[in-house]
Amino acid sequence: MKSQNNYNFSRRNFLKTSVLASGGLLIGFNLISACKAEAKMPVDIANLNFNDFNAFIKISEQGYVTIFSPNPEIGQGVKTSMPMIIAEELDVDWKKVTVAQGVLDTKNYTRQVAGGSQSIRKGWDALRQTGATAKQMLVNAAAQKWSVDASTLKASNGIITNSKGEKLGYGDVVKEAALLEVPENVKLKEAKDFTIIGQEIVNVDIDKIITGKPLFGLDYKSEGMLYASVLRPPAFGQTLDTFDASKAKSINGVSEILKFGDKIAVLATSTWAAMKGKKALSATWKTASKAESTEAHDKILTEILDGNKLEVRREDGNIKNAFAKADKVIEKTYHSPFLPHNCMEPMNFYADVTADKIHLVGPIQTPQWTANRVAKLLERKVEEVHLEMTRMGGGFGRRLYGDFALEAAEISNLAKKPVKVVFSREDDMTAGIYRPAIKYRIKAALKDGKVTGYHLKEAAVNGNMYGLIPNFFPAGCIPNYKVEAGNYKSNITTGAWRAPYTNFLAFAEQSFFDELATELNIDPIQLRLDLLQNVKNTDDKRIEYSGQRMEDTIKLVREKSNWGNTSEGRYQGFAAYYSHNTHVAEVAEIELKNGNPVIKKVTVAVDCGVVVNPTGARNQVEGGVIDGIGHAMYSDFSFKNGKPAYQNFDRYRLIKMNETPKVEVHFVENNLSPTGLGEPGLPPAGGAVANGIHAALGKRIYRQPFVNELKKSNLLG
Repeated sequence: MKSQNNYNFSRRNFLKTSVLASGGLLIGFNLISACKAEAKMPVDIANLNFNDFNAFIKISEQGYVTIFSPNPEIGQGVKTSMPMIIAEELDVDWKKVTVAQGVLDTKNYTRQVAGGSQSIRKGWDALRQTGATAKQMLVNAAAQKWSVDASTLKASNGIITNSKGEKLGYGDVVKEAALLEVPENVKLKEAKDFTIIGQEIVNVDIDKIITGKPLFGLDYKSEGMLYASVLRPPAFGQTLDTFDASKAKSINGVSEILKFGDKIAVLATSTWAAMKGKKALSATWKTASKAESTEAHDKILTEILDGNKLEVRREDGNIKNAFAKADKVIEKTYHSPFLPHNCMEPMNFYADVTADKIHLVGPIQTPQWTANRVAKLLERKVEEVHLEMTRMGGGFGRRLYGDFALEAAEISNLAKKPVKVVFSREDDMTAGIYRPAIKYRIKAALKDGKVTGYHLKEAAVNGNMYGLIPNFFPAGCIPNYKVEAGNYKSNITTGAWRAPYTNFLAFAEQSFFDELATELNIDPIQLRLDLLQNVKNTDDKRIEYSGQRMEDTIKLVREKSNWGNTSEGRYQGFAAYYSHNTHVAEVAEIELKNGNPVIKKVTVAVDCGVVVNPTGARNQVEGGVIDGIGHAMYSDFSFKNGKPAYQNFDRYRLIKMNETPKVEVHFVENNLSPTGLGEPGLPPAGGAVANGIHAALGKRIYRQPFVNELKKSNLLG
C-alpha cells in the first residue's frame, strides 16, 4: 500500500527525515535507534539524558522517545493520535513514547494547520507507511545479522525475534539498517492486528492540564516582557480621530502608550495594569463607513432571497416543472444570528521583534500563514520569523486568522521590547471574527407521496456556502434539485466558526425534512432512508457523501436510541448530516418539566472510518454535540450602528452545566481510512433538538436561538 501523497522514500531522505503526509508530523529514522531490548522503566524520565538526533526526535539511551509534533493542538487530540499511528506500524511500546510540541518549520513539515478536521485524514496513509518502512528496514538488518530470510522474523514492541527465540532490540540493528536500501512496497498491518490504534489512550498533555503546568499561550512569559492591552474602534466602520493618554500614563505599572493604525496599545508590567490603563484612555472616533445593524441585515438578506441575482451552485432536472406539477409545495425560511467564538482562553500572542529575528509564541491554528503575514507587515524576510506554537484553550476557527499575532508583532516592533498582547473577554467578543448571519429558504415539491423537487436558497452576510455543500445530502436523492447562494458584503468581520457552512445549514435542512415527513405521514428516519436509495448507486462524481455509509449510520442510531419506543413522557427528534468527510446521525430525547422542554439525552452514531483513539474520538463528538445544542438553543448576537450588542457573558447566553444532556456515542465499525471528527458532531445537534421540541410541543422552530422563539410562543416558563 503506497502513500496517497507519493512520498519518495529515498535512503538519504528517509534517514534524514521521514515526511508524514499533509498532517505535518515528521519523524527521523533515529526514532528507534535507542529502543534497546533490555530497556527498563526509569524512576524519573525527566532526568534522563536525551540526545538530539534531528529537529524532530530526541532519544534517551534507555530507549525512550520524544516526538516533536508539528501540528497545532486545539483540543482535537492530534498530539496524541498522530504519534499513535506511527508507533502502531513501527511496533514500538507506546509507554516509551512521549510527545512535545514542535515549532513552525516549513522546510521539514507540511500542513501545519488545525482546521477542517483534516489532520488524521490527510496524514493516515503516510504516517502508517513511514512507520512500516522503518520497521521493515530494521527487520531486514536483523535478517542479515542472523543470515536468515526476513520473512521468518517477527517484530513487536521494539524487539525483533527469530525462529530460535533469539532477540535483537531495534537499537541493536539501527546502524546496519541505515545502510540498506529503503523498501518501496512494505506491508501495512491489518486492522485486526492493531495493538495501539483503537486503544483508549490518555491525552499526552492531561497531567499538565489538570495540574496547571505551562501549556497555553497565556502561560508563556519571557524576561523583560510587557503586557499589551489594545483599545480598538468600538464599532465596525469607525476609525480613530483623537485620543488623550494622560490618565492612562498615571496608572501604576503602565510604561508606554503606542498608537498603531486606528488602535492604541497600553504597555504595562501586568495584564491588570495594561487593562486598567486602557480603560483610562480617552478617545474620539469618526465613522469612516456605514455603521451597520442587525435589523438592516435582516431586511437585506430577505431581499436577496426574494431577488433574482443569486448564483446557481448546482441544478439537476427541471425545478420549475417539478413545482408546477406538484400536489403540494412547502416553503420555509430559516434564520441564524452572528455568533462569536468565545474560546475559553482569550486571544493572546507573544512577539519579540529584534534586528536579527522575529520571535513569535502563542496559540495559532495557521502558523505558516501567520508568519508570512507578520513578515509582510514588518517588511522582513519570512526566514527571520521563528514561531512557536502553544496548546490552545479552544480555537473553533477564531485562531485561524492571527490578527492578534499581527498586533503583537507590530507593537513589539514599535516598542523595541518583547510584548504579549492579551485580549479581555470584552475585546474577544467585540473585536472578533464572527459566524456570519444567514438565511436559508427551502422549498420542496411533493407528488404522489414523494419529494420530487428541492430548491435551496442561501443569503449570508459576507458569504458562507462554498463549492462542496451543494453536493452534500440531499444532492442525488431528489431528481429536481437546485441550490443558489447570494451575499451582502459587510464591514463586520466574519469567518470560519466550528463546522463552517454546515453548523446552521444542517439545522435548517434537517428541520425541513422532518416537516416533510410529517406532511407525507412517514417516519422521519424512513424518509431519509428512502431518499438515500436514489444516491447509493449513482455514478455522479460530484456527490461528496456515501449513501451506503449514511444509511448504515442512520440504522445504527435508530437501533441504539430505541427510536419510537421511548419511555412515557419522552419525545424524540432525529437529524443526520455529512460534513468534513464524516457521516453522523443523532437522536435527541426531550422531556417536559413544568411545561419546558429539557434535553435529557442525545444518542449519536458516527462513521469516521477507523477510530484511532476512542477516548479522544468520544470527547470530540460529545463536545461537538453540546456545543451545537448550546448555541442553537441559547446564543444570540446582534449589532446596532456597527457596535456589538453584547460584550461579556452577563448578557451573552451559553449552555450551562445543568442543561447539558447525556451524550451516548456509537461508532460504525469498519476498516476504512479515518475521516474528520473535530467538527461533524456539531451540525446535526440543532436539528435533532428542534425536531424533538416539535414532537414534545408541536412547535416548529425556524430561527436560532430556540429559546427566543419558544418565549414568543409562550412555551417557556
